[in-house]
Amino acid sequence: MNRLYRRVVKKDKRMDPKQTKLRKQAKAVVGRAAAEFVEDDMVIGLGTGSTAEALIDALIQRCRSGLRMVAVATSKASERQAAEGGIRVIDINDAPEIDLCIDGADEIDGTKRMIKGGGGALLREKIVATASREMVVIVDESKCVNQLGAFPLPVEIIRYGARATLRHLETCGFAPKLRETAPGNPFITDNDNYIVDITFLELLNDPEVVDNAIQKVVGVVETGFFFGIAGRVLIGHYDGTVKFQ
Repeated sequence: MNRLYRRVVKKDKRMDPKQTKLRKQAKAVVGRAAAEFVEDDMVIGLGTGSTAEALIDALIQRCRSGLRMVAVATSKASERQAAEGGIRVIDINDAPEIDLCIDGADEIDGTKRMIKGGGGALLREKIVATASREMVVIVDESKCVNQLGAFPLPVEIIRYGARATLRHLETCGFAPKLRETAPGNPFITDNDNYIVDITFLELLNDPEVVDNAIQKVVGVVETGFFFGIAGRVLIGHYDGTVKFQ
């Protein structure tokens, strides 16, 4: 395989304060719009990340106004936010069926292929999404792309034998970077696993090929590629509108 990958390089993530405000507003608007899809007695899969946080805030307000629903969370953080707001959260194994999963994305293209997992919850996100009748994706306009690959791909791996897994990924032409919360302190998922991030040198023409190569490596649990899972897509724009894809 050609080496099209490199280690994650820390970038200056500072944004113009106006852009930051517009993005936050777009997330809030799209979160409120998605919350309107929820009907009484539904079981809702709650995503993880900043856009999902906006959704959960909107659902908390709807529940306080009388909405009856229960939730399955994709992370401990989302579970805590929902529970503290008064939403009943149940274990996925206790859910007879999940009506809707509503979650964000780090990138989504025109065919609804996605990269997810920037928040470190990709495995539970994929489990809940595929267990649901429909996955509704909520993003602000910055997450819409023509091709995947600008955002680093998160990959969840088993902690046991992690060095061997990293070597195997390197043999396949990848340069995985172990995600850390601080130098020397690896990020630990809610499943007690590690996350490695792969940054691509160029945009991906065939992300499915890349996904297949990574999935074959022993020690890899799951990748942040989501193919054929998204249903409706809601896009929050900086002008305050929400459009559907």
